[in-house]
Amino acid sequence: MTQHSRPNEPTQFVDTANFAGRDENLRCLSYGVLRKLAGLPQDLFADYWRDVLGPLCARLPGISYYVQHHFSQDRRANLWPLPDGVRHMDVVLDGAAEIGFADIDGLNRYAEASPVLFGDVFHLFEHIVAYNLPRGSHTLVDREPDGIPNGPDRLYRLHLHLNGGSAEGFRPWLSEWARHLSSAPAVRKLRLHLPEPYDNARPSPPSPHGDHRVSDERKDIGVIEIGFASALTAREFCESETYRATITDQRRHLRSVGAFLVSGVYTYVRDGVITTAGLRGSRTAELIERIGAVNQTRNEVTRRFVQDTQR
Repeated sequence: MTQHSRPNEPTQFVDTANFAGRDENLRCLSYGVLRKLAGLPQDLFADYWRDVLGPLCARLPGISYYVQHHFSQDRRANLWPLPDGVRHMDVVLDGAAEIGFADIDGLNRYAEASPVLFGDVFHLFEHIVAYNLPRGSHTLVDREPDGIPNGPDRLYRLHLHLNGGSAEGFRPWLSEWARHLSSAPAVRKLRLHLPEPYDNARPSPPSPHGDHRVSDERKDIGVIEIGFASALTAREFCESETYRATITDQRRHLRSVGAFLVSGVYTYVRDGVITTAGLRGSRTAELIERIGAVNQTRNEVTRRFVQDTQR
């Protein structure tokens, strides 16, 4: 892969493969955001979420897709440029999780079994909220060949939480803006979530632990996951005409934006199949990959870790 850059233009890439179609089977989706308990050490929180809660959730019935996005604690300024008049969203988050289902039956089976997870809400999360996407999300571009990443993020990836003040034209504009951004060669991945407005009177998840309420600016949001090859490429993109041509419309449609830098992506279930991370834990899966232990991925080994193969 080769690249070059020009002043005020994003780095260009010659590869054109787009793997966005592999997400088309996700008909129902939940996009959850969370903040760890105050005082809980960051490494303990991240390790437990990855290697204890992750494999437990992956084993619940009905799940077709389960990915954890861990957010960086380096909450540096200027992760994403905000036009004049657009505020920073007032929220601190430590991660996000996507749980997807092939159909409503899968969602219902998961919902029935999900209370087994509630005890870990008590151990881990000060704040946890799940936004519902009954029609799924939209992957507009995905140039990463690996569909089951497990480890430190290979991209410079941001989750952008976008508040439009519940204006009528916000969602159509956001869909069009996402398509425009995804057409840029510098954008390696772009995934758009347009969840139903969150209702504080019907907390989700329905756990007795943790805070499940959101502020007014977080009730009706859109979320864009956008990835670049590097921070430099991202900054070049934000100085390009492709991006700058949209600033006027951003001022018109956006009220506030929260930008979260992803430090790691961990995949536990893909296409209804549990991954090595889901079966054995994320760090164990990393060790197996690093040493090249293909024997650990074969049926005669993996079946020893499974009691019930029916999902």
